[in-house]
Amino acid sequence: MPNSAPATARDDVVEVLHGHQVADSHRWLEDVDSPRVQQWVKAQQAHTESVLGELPGREWFLEQMTRVIDRPTHSTPWHSHGLYLQSRREVGQRQHVLYAADSLEELLAGGRVLVDPNTWSDDGSSSLAFVDVSPDGHLVAIGRQDAGSDWTTITLVDAQGQPVDDDAVTAKFSRATWLPDSSGFVYNCYPDGGRADGTETRALPAAHLVLHRVGRPVLEDEEILDFEEDPQKLAWLQVSDDDQWLVLHVARGTERANQLWLLHLHQQDGLCAIGQRVEVFTGEDAAWEYLGTRDGEILLLTDDDAANSRIVALDEQDWSLREVVPEGASPIRSAVLTASGLLVETLEDASPVLRRHDLMGGDPIRVELNGGSVVALRGRSTSDEVFVGMSTITEPERSWRLDMGSGQVQEVAGPDDGWQPPAFRVERRRATSQDGTRVPYFLILPEPDQTPAGDPETNAPLSTILYGYGGFDTPVHADFRTIWPGWLAAGGAIAIANLRGGGEFGREWYDGGRRANKQNCFDDFIAVAEDLVEAGVTTPDRLAIHGKSNGGLLVGAAMTQRPELFAAALPHVGVLDCLRFHKFTVGAAWISDYGDPDDAEEFERILAWSPLHNVRDGERYPATLVFTSDHDDRVVPPHSYKFAAALQHAQAGEAPVLIRIEEATGHGLASKPPAVAAQESADLLAFAAHHTGLSVPGAADEVRVEP
Repeated sequence: MPNSAPATARDDVVEVLHGHQVADSHRWLEDVDSPRVQQWVKAQQAHTESVLGELPGREWFLEQMTRVIDRPTHSTPWHSHGLYLQSRREVGQRQHVLYAADSLEELLAGGRVLVDPNTWSDDGSSSLAFVDVSPDGHLVAIGRQDAGSDWTTITLVDAQGQPVDDDAVTAKFSRATWLPDSSGFVYNCYPDGGRADGTETRALPAAHLVLHRVGRPVLEDEEILDFEEDPQKLAWLQVSDDDQWLVLHVARGTERANQLWLLHLHQQDGLCAIGQRVEVFTGEDAAWEYLGTRDGEILLLTDDDAANSRIVALDEQDWSLREVVPEGASPIRSAVLTASGLLVETLEDASPVLRRHDLMGGDPIRVELNGGSVVALRGRSTSDEVFVGMSTITEPERSWRLDMGSGQVQEVAGPDDGWQPPAFRVERRRATSQDGTRVPYFLILPEPDQTPAGDPETNAPLSTILYGYGGFDTPVHADFRTIWPGWLAAGGAIAIANLRGGGEFGREWYDGGRRANKQNCFDDFIAVAEDLVEAGVTTPDRLAIHGKSNGGLLVGAAMTQRPELFAAALPHVGVLDCLRFHKFTVGAAWISDYGDPDDAEEFERILAWSPLHNVRDGERYPATLVFTSDHDDRVVPPHSYKFAAALQHAQAGEAPVLIRIEEATGHGLASKPPAVAAQESADLLAFAAHHTGLSVPGAADEVRVEP
């Protein structure tokens, strides 16, 4: 499979940045809607399809992925202001349908359709981003996203799903936060940088918080506050349980730390109004998350004086703090306030553990539920009913109803289509990073009788996909991703790395892999790869690496720093031009993790690892399949366009460098109908299998091309 990609024109663009001459030969690919770039996209798509179409395992993996993805799926139920809600997708449906009922029993017996996004677009690319029920239970705010964009159109329906005559609202990175009297909702918008035609790449201006009154024209929406003095600031909102405060969590970009502001809610002219602001915590060195209000105290999850976090109660009269749940040996990841107390999730060696706590410091009681990750924790402060959703490597979501008063757990019945996932076993291992830090990872091995490719207990090296993320305080678990069942069914192994910069081990672990310490994340990933080889699990010519978004950056950095260590690289919607990420859409928010390229000192560090700027002419790079979406307005497609073009130009080996560009989709899975997602996953797996020597049924005669 020779590297025969279409030639990409190289322009003479050179900038002097902090004393460095920095070439940007493919800058023209940033003009994504120009005829020149569109012609380039079509040529790359045709070339990629011609190569992928020759892979012997492609059809087999497509069959597997269709079975995995186009199955009936039901979300974990939840209760909101008198309605029980659940999203479901049946076989053949492109999007999940939202169902509602007045009781849990009625919901599980079927319920009524509240919102059906399958009616919104012909191609199935319009998706439901959120639903927010008004406090009186009469109205439901519906967030709609089209073609994968982060821009959201908010409209209203009643509790029966019938449209309400009200102006649509355009928002971004926002929900609809209802006022206690249901007269209106607060949302986040960008009045000076609205939705653009075509693919969005413009940097976002400052965010504004706005109040929309139901029944009034959107042009009369009332501005509450703006962040013009610091456009990197973003806020997420809640209304306190006692209806006294609009709670604002204000952070600079994606920083873990945030300020906590309270805006007083009061009656004015017969309506709930937003009044005086109290800035309770104004520092930028700790995280504060509102959990609920009980008996005049505001309960908060915080890492203030607690790297692994603790839960405190803030007195609404004198603003004093008392500790409710102390910091422990494992980080607290989330918590839910209920009538009887708190349900607290901790991560113990990156695996979730749930415990019931009272509010007076009594001994916690463990809830006996097991899974790779908690994907839903849904409760309310006035009830002991909590719904818990958990995921495993091969199951996207199983749900339970927990009674916090008694501790009784009952599984919520889900669909049973008879599908049998491949059997596997999980091992916990640790590698040693360059600075001596021990880096944990999950090793998932197929059981011998499940694998058409052979018996892993023979100690023969296995074709292995190493996955990682390592950023933004996001924990990575041994949980479901659509490709895992297909890879295990083919006999491949999976390694899931817990890297510094992630959220698995508290604040110090997070800080150890960001900004000045970002290289630690890449070192950790490379260390896990080396450990897999040294342990005999795999070999460099059987090892593929994969990651999405920030994980795409991880793959790009690892393959440019250690190209000889990998047979295949699969960066997906990655941040790959790290000298210009802050100039596109919401990219400036990521300065919290990557550093600021406009700062001379941070620029030097970023330049040393930015994937695009470390592609070297004449290097033998692994077989590479870059994934992006043409309507991704979070990590814009030029990141992938420019990186793929640079690799194609530089590649000295025979291994292919391809870019797979999906149309009318965005950053995540929500915009992708099952058939689109199944084909994308099948292409990834077939490419990885081909270049790591994994034979699959129907592909026994495959000849792998060495990178």
